[in-house]
Amino acid sequence: MIRYEGKCLHIEGPMDIESVPALMEEGAAHVRNGAEIVDFAAVTEVDSSAVAFALALLGEALAAGRTLAFANLPPAMTNLAQLYGVADFIPIART
Repeated sequence: MIRYEGKCLHIEGPMDIESVPALMEEGAAHVRNGAEIVDFAAVTEVDSSAVAFALALLGEALAAGRTLAFANLPPAMTNLAQLYGVADFIPIART
């Protein structure tokens, strides 16, 4: 589930192969409309599809001429991004 508040997307619940396709569609629309931060504080579990989600949203932001950053990444997601060699491409929001 995504909750949009201000310029922040709050992702809630699991981010896995089953949930990410629906999250992607909604998240991309919010990014195109001005979301600047994606907050993972309420994410309960992740798999590699969460990393793909983040990278896809970055692509949406780039295509729309916008910037995007991520907050409260779960440690498992950070580890996966490092494993795949893409951690440097996922900007962390300043809090």
